[in-house]
Parts: sequence; structure tokens; C-alpha cells
Amino acid sequence: MVDKNNSIKDILKYKTRKRVLKRFFIVLSVLLIYLVISVSYYGFKDGFLVSFLTWSLFVLCTPIADAGFLLDFPIRLFTKIKMIYSEVIVWTVAISLNILVLIFNSRIYEKTFLLKIFKLILSTPIPYWFIILFSALGTFLSIYFGDELLDVIQDRHRKKYNKHKKKHSWIIILFIIVLIILVYYSLLNNLGINF
Repeated sequence: MVDKNNSIKDILKYKTRKRVLKRFFIVLSVLLIYLVISVSYYGFKDGFLVSFLTWSLFVLCTPIADAGFLLDFPIRLFTKIKMIYSEVIVWTVAISLNILVLIFNSRIYEKTFLLKIFKLILSTPIPYWFIILFSALGTFLSIYFGDELLDVIQDRHRKKYNKHKKKHSWIIILFIIVLIILVYYSLLNNLGINF
């Protein structure tokens, strides 16, 4: 059964929608805790920048749409626009943020280990942009599934998910394999071992 009514009140009625809401609050809590820690450690301006760059790292370099979901879910609730479309905006914001920071304040990437790795990924198209490519595939497929979770009232009605879940699993497996190979390649390079 498909139910397109996604008001805030209706979110709490069905198991599939409660799961989406729970996921949203978990991801939001993690971001807020990280933001508070970053601001207290690096100061207001740098702390915010470190937090939002880390958010953009998770948008661009993970094959699951948790970071982008922070914007996608509220946009879906209040505007009824499918999350698959708002995720394009999320990716545009994440890419634009990094272009601006790389041009005007690239030293900020040296603040954390994760951001150092992220800068390496961004500044080395081959081979590291494969991480972004596999992440994009996985992210948009998981958002496609997320939209369906809000449209149905029971798990058994999730036709899109049931049809494509193996593809999503393969994308995640390929992402992990590519990530392992690239990390191995990077370690060998940093140790001065040529192959």
C-alpha cells in the first residue's frame, strides 16, 4: 500500500517512516556533537568550517546518503520534493563549499586527519575520484530507497528496494574494494615503495 501523505504527524504512524525519522535524529545528533566539539577545539569560525567540510566529506565520499539526508529529509517533509532531487542540491553545495575552501582557505584541511585525507582525494583525480564516483552511485541509490520508505506504510511494499538492493550491495562492496586498493597504493607511495 502506497501512502503519499508525509506530514510530520503522519510520520509517527508507520514503522517505515519512524525508521526514517530515527535515522534523521541520529545523524543530526552526531553532527551537532561534532560541531560543538569542533567549535570548542578550533574556535568559532574554524570549528564551523571543519564541521561543514567533514559533513561534505561524508556527502561526497561515502556510498550511503546519511550526511545529505540531513537536508533531504526536512526538504521532503516540508515541500514534498523527492529526496532524490534535493540530493542533487546537497552535492552541489558540498562540491561548491570545497572549491571555495580549496581556493581561499586550503590550510583548514590540515586541522584533522579526516580532512587531510579528504584534501588528498579532492586534489588527486586519478585514482582517488573513483571513491567519489562509487559514493555518488551508492548515495543516489540509497536516497531512491529512502524516498520509497516515506511513500509506503509497510516494508513488504518496498518494490524499488527489493528490486535494487543487490545492486546497492555490490556498489558498496566495490566502494570498499576500491577504497582498500587506494589506501594500499597511498601507503606504498608514502613509504617510497614503487611498483
